[in-house]
Amino acid sequence: MPVDSGHHPAYGHHWLVHSRRARPTLRVLVEDLTSNWASPHAPRELAKGEYDNLHPLSELPHPIIAKAAESFGSDASNDNYVGQIASSTALRLLEIKNSQWRGGVWEEPETGVCWLLVAGLAKGGHEDRDDFYRRIQRENTAGTSRRWLPTEDDRRLLRRETAARLLTEWELGVQRQVFEALRAVEAGGNHRSAITHPVRTRGTLAELDLSVVAVREDGYEADEIVLEVIPAPGCVGTELLWQLSVRALITLNPPEQGWDRFKDTYSNIAEPGFWTARADQLAELIELNELAVSQPGTTSHYAHREHLAGRTIDGRAVRGLCGVYFVPRQDHAALEPCTVCAARYSKLPG
Repeated sequence: MPVDSGHHPAYGHHWLVHSRRARPTLRVLVEDLTSNWASPHAPRELAKGEYDNLHPLSELPHPIIAKAAESFGSDASNDNYVGQIASSTALRLLEIKNSQWRGGVWEEPETGVCWLLVAGLAKGGHEDRDDFYRRIQRENTAGTSRRWLPTEDDRRLLRRETAARLLTEWELGVQRQVFEALRAVEAGGNHRSAITHPVRTRGTLAELDLSVVAVREDGYEADEIVLEVIPAPGCVGTELLWQLSVRALITLNPPEQGWDRFKDTYSNIAEPGFWTARADQLAELIELNELAVSQPGTTSHYAHREHLAGRTIDGRAVRGLCGVYFVPRQDHAALEPCTVCAARYSKLPG
């Protein structure tokens, strides 16, 4: 799903509600933990400085990071730590332990976010210069421990993760609503539902009108489905509206080459009973709290060049020589050619 650094054109940073769950600072990752990971090597992104690709930081594979996330979650009443580190007077650090590993967690007063500010090993009865406790005492005495506080880069990554988390939760909610609509019309009928903006104070983003028509004629039986996305005033043409449309289509039928589009109306045709089977699949995904995944086209089709030119731009489907509808937005050279299209093309007059 398209997610940016936390600043969305439809809304700004003020709407973000950060998770309290403990997370490491970039300084801890780079200075304290780089050479001591549970896995054989530190994450490649960390070694390359590609921090934007590391999130969520609270789930990185290191025992003291896992302990911090486990000890400081969304509910402060469930915090689990050893106690306050007495030698740290400049910063209120709460101690956590995992085997020889030690960590100091600081709760930011303004946001409530818990940060793993310092980490290290307990060594030789605190006699080793690099011992975790000696380091804290030394930096506290020197007045340099405040350098451990989160930087603007740390907060930017937090905003990014928060935006991604909230948008994922919103998409899961959209998926559930689309599932309920499909369940209501799977054998035929019409259902309309309102989709709330991720920022609930913004009200309705759009309405989804879903209908299924069971066609039973001599020589032709199909269940035809139509989805119309009706944007609320002020939401027409926004990136978020497009994200809603894509999530609804993936929920209903993931193959990208299966939908025909005209403006904000999408249609598809399936064999009788297909939409009931799809609703059953969605019920399993919802039970697992997982999002349906898009299925890009795997076959390139032959179509009239003039049709391709316009429909590649406006995102509408075109019919291939084999009769399949597809949206021409992938590089055809990278896909296997459709054998039916190729056979029919070879029979066309030169």
